[in-house]
Amino acid sequence: MSTEHPTHSALHHAGKFTHKQRTIALVVVALAFVMDLLDTTIVNIAIPSIQSGLGASFASIQWMIAGYALAFAVLLVTGGRMGDVFGYKKMFLIGVGGFTLASLLCGFAWNPEVLIGARLVQGAMAALMVPQVMSLMQVMFKPHERAGVMGLFGALAGIAASMGPVIGGILIHANIAGLDWRPIFLINIPVGIFALLMAMKYLPEGKSSHPLKLDMWGTGLIMVAMFLIVFPLIQGRELDWPIWTFIMMFLALPVFALFIWWQKRKDSIDQSALMAPILLKTGSFIKGLTVNIVFQSAMAGFFLPFTLLLQIGLGYEIITAALTGIPTAVGIALSIGLFGQKLIPKLGRYALSVGAIVMAIGLAITYITVQQNGLDTAPLQFTPGLLITGLGMGLIMAPIFALVLTDVDPRHAGSASGVMNAVQQLGGAIGIALIGVIFFGQLSHNAEASFTSVESNIRSELTAANIPEQMQSPIIEGAKECYTDSAKQKDASETPESCEALEGQPANPMSEKIGSIIEESVKKANADNFANAFRAGLIYEGILIAVTFVMSFMLPRHIRPEAMQAGH
Repeated sequence: MSTEHPTHSALHHAGKFTHKQRTIALVVVALAFVMDLLDTTIVNIAIPSIQSGLGASFASIQWMIAGYALAFAVLLVTGGRMGDVFGYKKMFLIGVGGFTLASLLCGFAWNPEVLIGARLVQGAMAALMVPQVMSLMQVMFKPHERAGVMGLFGALAGIAASMGPVIGGILIHANIAGLDWRPIFLINIPVGIFALLMAMKYLPEGKSSHPLKLDMWGTGLIMVAMFLIVFPLIQGRELDWPIWTFIMMFLALPVFALFIWWQKRKDSIDQSALMAPILLKTGSFIKGLTVNIVFQSAMAGFFLPFTLLLQIGLGYEIITAALTGIPTAVGIALSIGLFGQKLIPKLGRYALSVGAIVMAIGLAITYITVQQNGLDTAPLQFTPGLLITGLGMGLIMAPIFALVLTDVDPRHAGSASGVMNAVQQLGGAIGIALIGVIFFGQLSHNAEASFTSVESNIRSELTAANIPEQMQSPIIEGAKECYTDSAKQKDASETPESCEALEGQPANPMSEKIGSIIEESVKKANADNFANAFRAGLIYEGILIAVTFVMSFMLPRHIRPEAMQAGH
């Protein structure tokens, strides 16, 4: 986020705007804000379709989500400063234009690598675009008007979080012009072009009169450090964890140390460090950053496995899967909008503690729901657990910014807020990487056991279909080998040899009957395998929430009113 105030000339220029012009300008920046939020939430629901359409590996689909968050995070503070230096409108136009072009490339990506690259560009352009939204709000509105505008943007954030998966589900289900998942990105094109044209005409000029200089070395160092962590975590499983993956993660430590050294040196040179070194001496700020990383890792690690469980494990239609997840968004909106504003000032850090307990209860209920019902889990059966999980998430999300900023000197609140926003995205990227190690590792590890659990059912079905007993064992063993090999497959675009042998069987009434029996049994094995992997992920997330609960007591007991304002 920008850490500087707009110039008086910019405020004067904006003051000349008519009510109509200012309303249009507000709509323009709101569209950009919503585009970023939708692209954060809309992709999860499309992952199974993208994986099938492009033959993407599990690591590739992690990069599609984590790559966006990573690029957004490492460039966010720099993007805000570029607005201060070069002008908010100019950087907004570059961000929106770049985001729109990247969306076009996403929509026409012909392989996973192109889509991942386009997602990285999307994240980078969002980092140029989003900070200018808040800066332009300060340019266009007087102090007493900003609270209402910020409230509007808070509501938009809640709506985007709720409707992103639903919009994605509708677009994919409609299969517009046979494009399958691609319209979830292509929908940004008309929106982006409209925002670009209107922004050129209606947005005010403006930049800081005393901008901080860019810290490109700091940005580069933090980018390298995060790459050294995220890359091996995502790629390690597919590469069977060679020694260099562990060396990379270890090397992140000295790079982080070098980053901190550079921040101190940069501050002594021109007071333009990416992160003000004084923040490193604020104990509650550092603890708060740690809590935020842990919580965001847990939160980000929930949605990807849940989407895969619903669509691949339980066989839900994409619209059904999208609607099933709505209670989580509703819970978040309720706890932030209705309970948060009343509870946070009274409870202080205990609001976060209560949120962690509530979220843990929601995760436990979801765990039990999946364990007890398996393949027969109906969408509405998820509602209680997801709603409670969302309530807990909201109670953590609502106070965490203000708690972290409470002990920060108001002079450094802008810098601290920018760092918090970036860390929030970094936590999400790390969460996607870590959950992949657990969830996809469990899918591979438990595949054989899951198929074994349906073997007796297959044998009974084959017997009922008058398949000779001497043929049954080879059929079952062949299907089992195909299933386990597929689960362990590194490249989803390739068919294991064991499966090619099965597909090469001549078609006849008996083989069709056998194929139908195996197909139904594989659905049950999939449900068991994905449910087991999902529950393993819930245990991991529960541990992170327990850590969040414990660390919440290390944060300031009460929240300064000024910190509440800075956190929004």
